[in-house]
Amino acid sequence: QVQLVESGGGAVQAGGSLRLSCAASGRILSINAMGWYRQAPGKQRELVATITGGGSTNYADSVKGRFTISRDNAKNTVYLQMNSLKPEDTTVYYCNAAIVNRDYSVMNYWGKGTLVTVSS
Repeated sequence: QVQLVESGGGAVQAGGSLRLSCAASGRILSINAMGWYRQAPGKQRELVATITGGGSTNYADSVKGRFTISRDNAKNTVYLQMNSLKPEDTTVYYCNAAIVNRDYSVMNYWGKGTLVTVSS
């Protein structure tokens, strides 16, 4: 059984910073792409940032220059450093990972989400 556990969410004032972490555990052979998504109430889940196993990154236009995604392959962990936060960044953030299981099957996993609240 594979689990993704997020941490680091919380409340911050506009202009502040937060760092989200997501650790994958379980019967993992390797991890391909990892990423962060967010979903506001009544809206579709949207991509925030992704990072491949080789370290290539992709960002939503709304967070470019403010957020940085990184990963530690030895720890099966992905991070999202969020700077210059804005009230519109307020929502639940979800971790995602494409994991190669011990039987070589590849499955997409989601964390349960962590709430980020940015006050003006």
